[in-house]
Amino acid sequence: MALADFISRCDALAEQAQKAFASADSADALEAVRIEFLGAKGGQLREAQKGLGKVDKADKPAAGKRFNEVKNQVERAFAESQEQLASGKSQAVDTFDVTIPGQPVRIGRLHPITQTIREMKDIMGRLGFTAVEGPEIEDDWHNFEALNIPLSHPARDPLDNFYLGGETASGGSDSPLLLRSQTSTVQIRVMENTPPPVRIISLGRVYRPDTADATHYPMFHQIEGLLVDRGVTMADLKSVLRLFCQSYFGGDDEVHVRFRPSFFPFTEPSVEVDMNWRDAAGNSGWMEMGGAGMVDPNVLRAVGYDPEEVTGFAFGLGVERICMRQHGITDIRALYQNDVRFLEQF
Repeated sequence: MALADFISRCDALAEQAQKAFASADSADALEAVRIEFLGAKGGQLREAQKGLGKVDKADKPAAGKRFNEVKNQVERAFAESQEQLASGKSQAVDTFDVTIPGQPVRIGRLHPITQTIREMKDIMGRLGFTAVEGPEIEDDWHNFEALNIPLSHPARDPLDNFYLGGETASGGSDSPLLLRSQTSTVQIRVMENTPPPVRIISLGRVYRPDTADATHYPMFHQIEGLLVDRGVTMADLKSVLRLFCQSYFGGDDEVHVRFRPSFFPFTEPSVEVDMNWRDAAGNSGWMEMGGAGMVDPNVLRAVGYDPEEVTGFAFGLGVERICMRQHGITDIRALYQNDVRFLEQF
């Protein structure tokens, strides 16, 4: 056998052995590779050694030297594989397939109340109403007096409001501050600085010291609508509410709105608003959604409007009630418990 052929065979053997040992990912696999290349009977290294006898006598020293080098390489590859397996590292050659889709990144999602508020803003925006905001800490004037709520009214009771002890309004006034109990305060602030016509909605948090149960919570959200212009009537109010409900809940035949006589200091006449629609589960029935009515003339005068020139309507709906009815939620507390298993459904 020519020296070049023997050396070529040894080099190929060394390369094959190193790859085989590197790919062994378990003790059993490593033992199988060891027997294949280093086995005393039938091992490839032993078979290669037999080839030394076929090499010309003059080339035997060079052939023997190369064989010993290959033998050392194979045994070293086996020893390294043993060490790596003992340390718990995988011997498999990592491969990466660029055609496989990546793992989707888990991201957050909007809270169901936030989703409801955004849908309401979008619908009312298409009806021509502009969304406005106001402070959550209010003074007595904007929260009560400008809304025609007298000092003797039970709505001012400290047990029914979150007054901020020792805090008073700026500007030298002794008016106490409190967490707003309704978003109607935003309507007053807008009308104080905006001549009619006014067409706005305000959405935000309000606070009342209610005991938390399935239908009450000390903090909740309201959507308040206000339209002040010449010749505004109750018919306009009902039309707007009906259009809102049809856009949010369904078609003409599936949504109904009804008014029930009521009383609120800031509207006259005043009504309770009930809505009836069929939800995703096929359930239907009347549900009280909030209050509404024609803006009381005293409220218009308080902001500098002439009630002989303009009229207006206002309505306030509970965001949580609409969200709960839409999604079949039976306990308002579930919206504030931050249970990821619950929130992932929306």
